[in-house]
Amino acid sequence: MVAIDFLGANEILGAMITPALLISAAGTLSLSTANRLGRVVDRVRALTETAESLPDGVATDEVVEKRALIADQIVWHTQRLQLLQRTIITLYTAIGLLVSSSLTVGLSAWTKLSLGWIPVSFGLTGAFALLIAAGTLVREARLAVRGAQVEIDYIRKVVARKTTVPLVRHEKAEGGQGEG
Repeated sequence: MVAIDFLGANEILGAMITPALLISAAGTLSLSTANRLGRVVDRVRALTETAESLPDGVATDEVVEKRALIADQIVWHTQRLQLLQRTIITLYTAIGLLVSSSLTVGLSAWTKLSLGWIPVSFGLTGAFALLIAAGTLVREARLAVRGAQVEIDYIRKVVARKTTVPLVRHEKAEGGQGEG
């Protein structure tokens, strides 16, 4: 009769499941990043429609200001798209490395080969890629806020121009300069 080493099996399963938690985190971040990417693409399309609807050859202050805002927003969105693309690639890489870590733990146990450094290397590299992706998402979020602040400033000018009543800020934005 063959004795089953349940303690060893539990350790192996534990070692295989640990990367699964990081895979779940990477999957959640991938979904969120893909949604952010879609929103940026939608915003660029809306800016394109707005730009195309502006009158040709007209150089009123309003039209010039709107064109400048659109050009500025396109710069912000281009940077965001590049960061989001890098993030998605990094997250997919992290998932692949973490899956590889889990599989090599199982392979090591199944073949009775000592592959200890391989799953650890995959796991650490995958976790590091996850950390890099999170940092990149922080940079992208900061860009999103800066771009929105530029647009808010433009809206304040439009409201002030159209109503002769300035739009007053009531709260101080984090890291920004409040007006009132």
